[in-house]
Amino acid sequence: MAAASPVTFDDVREAAARLKGIAHRTPVLTSRTLDALVGAEVFIKCENFQRIGAFKIRGAYNAAAQLPPEQLAKGIAAYSSGNHAQATALAARELGTGAVILMPEDAPRSKMEATAGYGAEIVTYDRYTQDRTALGEALAEDRGLALIPPYDHPHVIAGQGTAALELLEDTGELDALVVPVGGGGLIAGSATAAKALHPGIRMIGVEPEAGDDTKRSLESGERVTIPVPRTIADGQAISTPGEITFGINRRLVDTVTLVSDEEIVQAMRFAFERLKIVLEPSGATGLAALLAGRVENLPRRIGVIASGGNIDTARFTALIGG
Repeated sequence: MAAASPVTFDDVREAAARLKGIAHRTPVLTSRTLDALVGAEVFIKCENFQRIGAFKIRGAYNAAAQLPPEQLAKGIAAYSSGNHAQATALAARELGTGAVILMPEDAPRSKMEATAGYGAEIVTYDRYTQDRTALGEALAEDRGLALIPPYDHPHVIAGQGTAALELLEDTGELDALVVPVGGGGLIAGSATAAKALHPGIRMIGVEPEAGDDTKRSLESGERVTIPVPRTIADGQAISTPGEITFGINRRLVDTVTLVSDEEIVQAMRFAFERLKIVLEPSGATGLAALLAGRVENLPRRIGVIASGGNIDTARFTALIGG
């Protein structure tokens, strides 16, 4: 008998109710130009228009809001390269508590400044020589804080799944859903919602070529660890999938495809010039997979989650103007 999933469709629906009035119901964008280039009808869930500029507020708030009041009063902690950092800081502010965030020294300056702007204390570390999970757990224990990890937590996963839930409510049944994969929380939550609503939907993950830990792990049947990826998609620079996310994705994700940094840049440029939206590299990988022809056996109606748009002007212009 198969073990029960740590995240159910009911968890995603309860998260959606909890997030009402907190997370934006982001728009779904279509483009005839994009459809013609891809050869399918494409529906883009614009999480770049979400609060903090990315989907992460969904999971961070859903997790923080379920903490016991006495723990919430002590504060929360997180580790993140940027978007989960901002999301946790904002969730703490919304819930009237404090946040301490562990961020890599080379995190984008704009993400650090935004995190501090929401009122969080920032502690830095070297992502290439130090273990952020161990550091984050020690920090939370030393200060008596509740640690909200960026992806490997049932409440975080359920919150992220609300993005796919909204998309499918707005579009009706889709043949496939294309989702960026970092630690795997967004696609795990999305797959939980999508497969419950439409069991035949294809779940397609997208990773940068340098950060193919989930693809390797799914192919080997166990979690694989790779060197910390060096890619422009900093939100997907993960060395190993989460334990909980991998268990879910192993059951529900049909395939993971890879895109190059150059293909990511081309997708960012297309989004800016033709769709009139700004995407950060990690937020553009799903679109990159479609534009670069990385999705095999192309279905007729495809959803893609544009997961975020947090990038400063200097980096954006340097990437797309190159």
